[in-house]
Amino acid sequence: MSKGMYVPKESQPKQGGAASAKGKAKDGKRKLVAQNKKARHDYAIIDTYEAGIVLSGTEVKSLRQGRASLADGFVQIDGNEAWLHNAHIPEYSQGTWTNHAVRRKRKLLLHREEIDKLEAKSQETGHTIVPLALYFKDGRAKAEIALARGKKEYDKRQTLREKQDRRESDRAIAAAKRKQRGVRPGPRE
Repeated sequence: MSKGMYVPKESQPKQGGAASAKGKAKDGKRKLVAQNKKARHDYAIIDTYEAGIVLSGTEVKSLRQGRASLADGFVQIDGNEAWLHNAHIPEYSQGTWTNHAVRRKRKLLLHREEIDKLEAKSQETGHTIVPLALYFKDGRAKAEIALARGKKEYDKRQTLREKQDRRESDRAIAAAKRKQRGVRPGPRE
């Protein structure tokens, strides 16, 4: 084959393994945009779900800039559809008159069985549906939502105490390992 001759791309030899032969392999990695840490503190998480979100163009662009807050957000089931309320996605800075409303309700995309299950469980006393995270997965905006039960004050204190005890024990183990390494002769001695 001469250098100046045109060769169609499909007849060129393929480079790499099976993943590159099929095109880009979707790795399924999450690019986290916003997280609701307070929800994990205030609620006992029973079950989590991944839902797609119906967004406008400026909302997606604003999310890609990493700007969002789920602090006051909650999920409600209305007319066999799940809706995310009070999630704060700020206006896109380069947006024009087509910019979105900051705290509008956004439709969540779930399977019918998941919506029915969430609706039945959320009707029980003390149960609610909270958003845990907003992220991009394979280029699509997703929301991680959870069926949760509210914690009492003593439950929150107990969780914090367990976390602190676990941290102190990890520190003690690390200090003991460092001390043990310091006692042993090194490879040069």
